[in-house]
Amino acid sequence: MSAQVDSSWQQKPQINILGFADVFYVYDFNQPSSPERQPFLYNHNRHNEFNLNLGLVKFNLEHKKYRANLALQTGTYANDNYAAEPGVLKNIFEANVGISLNRENSLWLDAGVLPSHIGFESAISMDNMTLTRSLLAENSPYFLSGAKLTFNPNEKWELAALIVNGWQRIQRLEGNSLPSFGTQIKFSASENVTINWSTFLGTDDPDSTRRMRYFNDLYGLFQLTEKINLITGFDFGFQQTSKGNTNYNLWFSPIIIGQYKIDKTWKMALRAEYYQDKTGIIIPTDTVNGFLTRGLSLNIDYSPVQNIACRLEGRWLHSKDQVFETKTTSSNNNYIIGTSIAIKFSDRINN
Repeated sequence: MSAQVDSSWQQKPQINILGFADVFYVYDFNQPSSPERQPFLYNHNRHNEFNLNLGLVKFNLEHKKYRANLALQTGTYANDNYAAEPGVLKNIFEANVGISLNRENSLWLDAGVLPSHIGFESAISMDNMTLTRSLLAENSPYFLSGAKLTFNPNEKWELAALIVNGWQRIQRLEGNSLPSFGTQIKFSASENVTINWSTFLGTDDPDSTRRMRYFNDLYGLFQLTEKINLITGFDFGFQQTSKGNTNYNLWFSPIIIGQYKIDKTWKMALRAEYYQDKTGIIIPTDTVNGFLTRGLSLNIDYSPVQNIACRLEGRWLHSKDQVFETKTTSSNNNYIIGTSIAIKFSDRINN
């Protein structure tokens, strides 16, 4: 038995390289005075200019007993979403190492800068049904820094527990000595149905003003037919109004996205969403009603080959208060048209 284990560890790992680039143009009909269209958006968030949303190079090491990922990034996504990180940490998309903890390789421990266990949308636009990200995705973590224990008892179930540095942080917030925690339960009933429940428990404040935050992310992925895919999701969270207080503020966001595959090269997607954050926990507005916003998006995608996507999206957002910047004032409505050409490639480095 010992010889078999040693032999497994000594097998040569596979090393892969992945590249991705997403070049975009968005026209915002509100014509905001600043290039960054909205403070609560982190993808494709420039007005009337061509730019790189995300460019990355990723190295991936695969082995039966261990694994590692290192991905470096640049683009407006990195500048906007990693604004709180110092120096070169802004350029780290992913950096983690994992090791198998049992003979069956069903129990893994990964540590480092990890993709978030929350949500169904990725920073890599080609992995999503829509070009722009939903309000739900943009305002929950894309990445976390810490350790993750993952257990797959069988092909249908995946269970995970995390200890991390905070709410979407590589470096822990100065003055905060409390780690944050997360869980994930994913159930794949079949190839066509996946249900996920992820949580976050922690704080995004220093110790002196610590307000505990409790967050839940629920979603389902459904392939209804060969041509129709559906995603439904619901995020909701609570945060203390002040340190030690038994009163909590609430925010929540439901969403539904449907995709229709016209043929091998053309797809369409429709998204309906709502986001309510009256007290500005996640999206502060300094308005009477806070951020109460609904939206609709329509996407058309053309992929002449699997690794290239040409995308066009129209998006409308409407808020109860005037939270969208214009040239001279603010508005209840925001209309944009966005387009993108993205390419993704991967290859094996060693034989």
